Amino acid sequence: MTLAPRASGLETHNNKLERSLRRVQQEVLRMGTLVEQSFRLSHQCLFEQHIEATQKIAVLEKQIDQYYRQIEAECATLMTLQAPVAQDSRLLSAIMQLVRDLERIGDCAEDLTEMAIKLMKYPTPEILSEIALMSEHAQLMLATSLVALADLDPSAGARVKEYDDIVDDAYDRLYHAIAFQKDVPGVVEPILLLGLIIRHLERMADHATNISQRVTYIVTGKRN
Repeated sequence: MTLAPRASGLETHNNKLERSLRRVQQEVLRMGTLVEQSFRLSHQCLFEQHIEATQKIAVLEKQIDQYYRQIEAECATLMTLQAPVAQDSRLLSAIMQLVRDLERIGDCAEDLTEMAIKLMKYPTPEILSEIALMSEHAQLMLATSLVALADLDPSAGARVKEYDDIVDDAYDRLYHAIAFQKDVPGVVEPILLLGLIIRHLERMADHATNISQRVTYIVTGKRN
């Protein structure tokens, strides 16, 4: 992910700023890779009952939070001390919002593993396979958004929006199936957990959509 060459000016200052921007951009992509891993592990824990994924996610979450704090601090420093031009200021502002979306996806992934552990006490719900498909679509949205970020591709937002519509439709359908069950035997905890799970997946998809929209803003200066 690189910016277009800037017009000549204060060469030393510009070169220093460009190096700093490239470093921040690479850190964001590394953070994105960790978030992808965390999302994938939560999927494995929830739908394949990989309990060990919980410990792995806990380690990843610490790394994700560290990147989040570091990137925010670096962006704030560059904006206040380096006097970036409009394009770079737009980039830094969008990155500060974008890493917040990544961090929240990571938080949701960690929450999903905790829900998965609780759900394992109960018989496997029939609806779980449909929820797994919803999770796969949300992961695809995140992957597409991160590729767009790496390539600075403003066109990816349309593809991500299509996936988001699929996830939203799945959420509405699954919520109705979960919430309006009749004559439910036994405890209601698994029903509550399923409702929370699909809500988390829908939120994760929304954050992935935000990322692709922020990429469009970085490149074009226009908000969707």
